[in-house]
Amino acid sequence: MRSDTERNRRRLVKAAAYLVARRGSAVKMADVAERAEVSTATAYRHYGSVDEILSQFRFEVGERLLDFSKASDGRGVALLEAVSQHWVDLVVKHGGSMVHTRSDEGYLARLRSGATYLTVQADALSTPIAEAAYELGIPDPGDEGLFLWNILFDPREIFDLLSTVGLTKEQAARRLVSALCGALRGWDAARA
Repeated sequence: MRSDTERNRRRLVKAAAYLVARRGSAVKMADVAERAEVSTATAYRHYGSVDEILSQFRFEVGERLLDFSKASDGRGVALLEAVSQHWVDLVVKHGGSMVHTRSDEGYLARLRSGATYLTVQADALSTPIAEAAYELGIPDPGDEGLFLWNILFDPREIFDLLSTVGLTKEQAARRLVSALCGALRGWDAARA
């Protein structure tokens, strides 16, 4: 990719994330282009919509989670705790933009259709969830474990725990992982 193309794409992603975090979902492509200091036509050459830019942003955040997960040397529930804590940290840093993205499709449908911003996150979480399940004495829940993690670790819910309940990032992550372990056990028991 040409350097000016890459630069414009980065600027558009940064601008969209900034604006959506502050203004919500009412942000238009012209707003993003203006903030990125490119023409609206240039913005549309790179991305079809603000939602498409936000998907790229979420993919980039997911890449950070994946890099952390791959570099982690923990095992079992401790690995899940470390990766989940890192996600909470990423949400606090970047999540203001992610709380405004919604889809009409469910998580598993989007994951199985190959939504890249979810597949990179799934790649980051598959091993930690599988190892935690093994430590808990249950089979690897696969995509269903990712589904449960996604329900609990939604950026909106993390912000709710921090601002409404007053938990620290560490408390929120620890409680959510504990709840996930309980959910994984319950999910497995209900299969029988």
